[in-house]
Amino acid sequence: MLWAAKTGEATARVVATILASRPHPPQGFRACLGIMRRGQSSGEDRLEAAGRRALRIGACSYKSIEAMLKHALDRQPWPGPPAATTVITHGHIRGAQSYHTNPGAPTG
Repeated sequence: MLWAAKTGEATARVVATILASRPHPPQGFRACLGIMRRGQSSGEDRLEAAGRRALRIGACSYKSIEAMLKHALDRQPWPGPPAATTVITHGHIRGAQSYHTNPGAPTG
């Protein structure tokens, strides 16, 4: 795991997550080595960005990191916060108070 920490904190956390997710840590070594090889070919800065994205979305796997690097998702900005919703007031638009549920109707 020390070799992953040299690349960056996110990469080290991805490797730690992969190793912790396996019943026996040696089962995750192959995936971790593949991730580190991708870093050599794509660049450590891109690998670190892909690692941050993987941690944020909960996709810590070799396939996820590979796809992010292949499709340059590591270079895409995160979407900002959702736009504030605009409340439209108009005489013909009903709000939530205009709707009711049937208390006797089955749910689910």
